[in-house]
Amino acid sequence: MAPLREMLASTGVTEQQWRVLRVLDENRTMEPKALAEQACLLLPSLTRIMQSLEERGLMSRAKDPNDGRKLQLTITDEGRALLERHKGESNRIFDALEARFGEERLDQLLDLLNELASRKG
Repeated sequence: MAPLREMLASTGVTEQQWRVLRVLDENRTMEPKALAEQACLLLPSLTRIMQSLEERGLMSRAKDPNDGRKLQLTITDEGRALLERHKGESNRIFDALEARFGEERLDQLLDLLNELASRKG
């Protein structure tokens, strides 16, 4: 994690904020509960992260047009630009991990993490 933390220090976002931005970028628009689950965060933590990212213009929230009680979260152009500026460095970090541990072991790790994240309770 050290190389990733060094990269994130230059972005001005935390590991959790980076995860939220990456998940939003992959999914475009999400409800908070689904975002928290996919980013492996507790909903109260996501609430604080959302406020910070929104204040910085990296994500936005709006009422669901079909159900005004629900929120829809979206990454902004500024949020996408932040990810894009650091995409090369992020890819190099993960390429180095793959070289160190091997593609198969890294895939196993990601599969296990996804399984863990999908289990409830």
